[in-house]
Amino acid sequence: MRASILLLILSSVTLSALAQMLLKIGVGRAASVAVPNPGLVAMLTTPMVLFGLLVYGVGAILWLFVLGKVPLSVAYPFVGAGFILTAFIGVAILDEAFSWARLFGTLMIAVGCVIVARSA
Repeated sequence: MRASILLLILSSVTLSALAQMLLKIGVGRAASVAVPNPGLVAMLTTPMVLFGLLVYGVGAILWLFVLGKVPLSVAYPFVGAGFILTAFIGVAILDEAFSWARLFGTLMIAVGCVIVARSA
């Protein structure tokens, strides 16, 4: 796999993971300023949610370029890298719970991503 394609894949996956973090923060803020169970309008009008959707959209556009360059069966397993990054963001930035089972599962995803990348 060419380095430029790998960079495009990793950029898309990274933007997707960052978007998830922004969406999580935005929804949390909507809940803190609205009723305990904010409605869709309250969530969608939170600036952080709007920014998260924008970041997610840019990542999706990059993903379209990826799909135009490599087979789906090669590209899609890299979505697993997003799980890894999202889990890391959850623990490191959002102070979410950590467990050895979660670490082991995430490492298994990482090994699968490496195997797929090497097969391309």
